[in-house]
Amino acid sequence: MKDAIKIEFEVGGMPMSFESGLLALQANGAVSCQFGENVLFSAVTTGASREGCDFFPLQVEYREKFYAAGRFPGGYFKRESRPSESEILTMRVTDRPIRTLFPEGFYDEVQIHNTLMATDCTRECDFLSINAASAALMLTELPFGGPIGGVRVARVNGELLINPTHEDMLKSDLDLTYVGTVDKTMMIEGSANEIPEAEFVAAMKFAHEAIQPIIAAQFELRKQLGLPEWKVVVEEKDTTLLDKARELAGDKFSSILAEGAKLKRHAAMDALKAEIKEQMIELFPEMTDEDYGHAFHSLEIETLRNNVLNKKMRIGGRGFDEIRELKGQVGVLPRVHGSAVFGRGETQALATITLGPKKDSQSMDAVTGGPNEKQFMLHYNFPPYSVGECGRLGFTSRREIGHGNLAERSIVPILPDDYPYAVRVVSEIMGSNGSSSMASACVGVLALMDAGVPIKAPVAGISVGLFTDGKEQSDLVIDILGTEDHCGDMDFKVVGTRTGITSFQVDLKVAGLNWDQVEGAFAMALKGRLEILDFMQTVIDGPRKEMSNHAPRVEMVKIDPEKIGALIGPGGKVIRGITETYGVQIDVEENGTVSIFSSDGAAMLGALKVVNGICAEAEIGKIYDGTVKTIRDFGAFVEILPGKDGLVHISELADFRVGKVEDICKEGDIMPVKVLDVDRDGKIRLSRRAAMAEKDAAAEAE
Repeated sequence: MKDAIKIEFEVGGMPMSFESGLLALQANGAVSCQFGENVLFSAVTTGASREGCDFFPLQVEYREKFYAAGRFPGGYFKRESRPSESEILTMRVTDRPIRTLFPEGFYDEVQIHNTLMATDCTRECDFLSINAASAALMLTELPFGGPIGGVRVARVNGELLINPTHEDMLKSDLDLTYVGTVDKTMMIEGSANEIPEAEFVAAMKFAHEAIQPIIAAQFELRKQLGLPEWKVVVEEKDTTLLDKARELAGDKFSSILAEGAKLKRHAAMDALKAEIKEQMIELFPEMTDEDYGHAFHSLEIETLRNNVLNKKMRIGGRGFDEIRELKGQVGVLPRVHGSAVFGRGETQALATITLGPKKDSQSMDAVTGGPNEKQFMLHYNFPPYSVGECGRLGFTSRREIGHGNLAERSIVPILPDDYPYAVRVVSEIMGSNGSSSMASACVGVLALMDAGVPIKAPVAGISVGLFTDGKEQSDLVIDILGTEDHCGDMDFKVVGTRTGITSFQVDLKVAGLNWDQVEGAFAMALKGRLEILDFMQTVIDGPRKEMSNHAPRVEMVKIDPEKIGALIGPGGKVIRGITETYGVQIDVEENGTVSIFSSDGAAMLGALKVVNGICAEAEIGKIYDGTVKTIRDFGAFVEILPGKDGLVHISELADFRVGKVEDICKEGDIMPVKVLDVDRDGKIRLSRRAAMAEKDAAAEAE
């Protein structure tokens, strides 16, 4: 390579650049991508395929360094450790469009290591990860079918914005991450506030125009570095084993793939695989298990595609726009605050709802800034038994984080505004055979309605698949099975209400979609979504009017923000005393909103009375039943409100001359007192004599 080369251009009206030749010169490809004052570095390395490997071992890593924002990491060791949820989601959106553009059968090891090195904390930087990785791959000689370009799109007051700031996103009804090649769509991901399909496609086309300078700059960077013109050479595959397997299997494989029951179909496939293998070994004695595995896998994909494209036959005999049988039930578990089961064919999800105070919200500590916490969480679990297997148990997988985030984004737009509770949904996948993330969105909504959460409208999600012949022929199918996902070319997930889209995610195995395919997929997804929403309405037609008896109730009061310190007390002593005495939980917001949570009505009233008392002001002329706290020669100090007491001078104890204060009261006594005055310093002057006189006058009047 020559000395460092920098290619500068504009995207969305802001400066952007690619630079290479300065850092990581021993990597196969290394690029720094800058947008404004945000800099993301990507290094690509590659190695030979591992023996026995039958998949493309692409590894994408992404880390946000705290030094990028001039901050120290939290924790004792003061260094970055395992990736955050946000970093994992960025790895996934970087991996998916890139993986698609490597040829089938390419099994060399490829590692993409992306690092956010500088940020102005004004916007998310995941789109830089996509662009930097593509540019770094373009400087290698790997068979990468790029370049690709990626941007984020927001819509504020109807205006589409490229790579919006956090401030823009607070006002936006769209959060779209778009990735494409020069002429085709590669990936979309994000959420929206019930945007109609036509408006969403318009936003995609706007994003597609915006990525063109990014793609052109990658070609220019390679040229400026003196590298040869970019060409992708894909080696022709030897189809000898595939051809013979096809000949031996005949129509058996086609018939097996028409079987709808997953376990029965897999058992038949295993038997056929063993049967054909014996014949293949006789014909090809030097064939390895790995060779045969590749051939049989290719035959499965080819046969299923042929069934769909030429025979117009799907697994189980369903129509291309036909959804599997739907099942649902709510209130399936005792004690939990809400629960539901949703099934679509062999895919089944169980969801539970937990409601709590806002202090149970999840704290966020993203290097790039943004919200500090999230009040709604959806967690997705995919245990091995959901696919009838024994599997490894351990940490939450990247797939589980990604699927949970997709379902979570789907529901956030329909949650009530200013809801006083933190809400956690857990989706336990009980059975999986296609689109369990979409089932999680559906079951999550059913469970929320069972819990009495006043959602704005229910959402439902469905996945659309695509089969192509590599040329012009293609067919869309709805509600894809796991095998159709595996053997097909697309997983196009869309979630929304009857009005519009709330979330979306598209994964491809082909080098992009044309606009007819995009619009066709949205139309098919809309039809399916409305069908599922109709079904969900038969399970529960709206949020319950009453919450579960086990869910905490909330009472909200508004206090003067200047009284927050008094409510909390030194070191949290006052508020801690209230929570311990009454067994409640209390949230205090900066604007003076106090939320008290309890399942015990009496405890709630007791705590509410104390809070009101602490934050109340003594009213001149009002009579209180106070508690005598301290006796002095000159009078008694009486507490009229929690933490607030005043002086009853000895002359104000009675309407006659009092010799000793103890003749009238002692510490701990409850006695009526009237507020005579409150001076500038907050000192309160009280009178028992005046209070008694008013009470006597009232009694005589009655």
